[in-house]
Amino acid sequence: MVKYFLGQSVLRSSWDQVFAAFWQRYPNPYSKHVLTEDIVHREVTPDQKLLSRRLLTKTNRMPRWAERLFPANVAHSVYILEDSIVDPQNQTMTTFTWNINHARLMVVEERCVYCVNSDNSGWTEIRREAWVSSSLFGVSRAVQEFGLARFKSNVTKTMKGFEYILAKLQGEAPSKTLVETAKEAKEKAKETALAATEKAKDLASKAATKKQQQQQQFV
Repeated sequence: MVKYFLGQSVLRSSWDQVFAAFWQRYPNPYSKHVLTEDIVHREVTPDQKLLSRRLLTKTNRMPRWAERLFPANVAHSVYILEDSIVDPQNQTMTTFTWNINHARLMVVEERCVYCVNSDNSGWTEIRREAWVSSSLFGVSRAVQEFGLARFKSNVTKTMKGFEYILAKLQGEAPSKTLVETAKEAKEKAKETALAATEKAKDLASKAATKKQQQQQQFV
């Protein structure tokens, strides 16, 4: 049985901006699992549609229980083909992606349609569908559950990466990643602790001086 996912997202940028950002998504702080991207084929059809095929390489760390089923020398990278059809006249972009290795373990197929948001022409709507399947006897259900959970997690990273690149292209300051935010919070906490320590030392020094002055008065 195949696991199915259906989701819809909105980017608060125009279709033209999203189309431009799509080809510049990598690298970004949320896509460290994407190792390479190469254009395999590209052409413009007689009706002015842009057809592209790209090959992406991503890291593919298996869950521990799955690692026991495969030899240690099995590649931990997954190769993904991405076909896209861009229709600038109707302002739609449709992408199809699927993995071409590790297919016995799991196959994840995704279809995305990027179009102008019906409520706001300055925004872009993304309709995303995915199918997760596995042919592993006895554990296919567990593999599919794992694959669907990972896919949902990657969708969140994809949207954050998209927003990051769009902000950069539009000359805005990209929102900070959780790592950057945590690092800043840690540094701020250090500064606060240091300031508190210095203040405590200063108060202790003043108190000692005052006590010494009082003792001298009674001598």
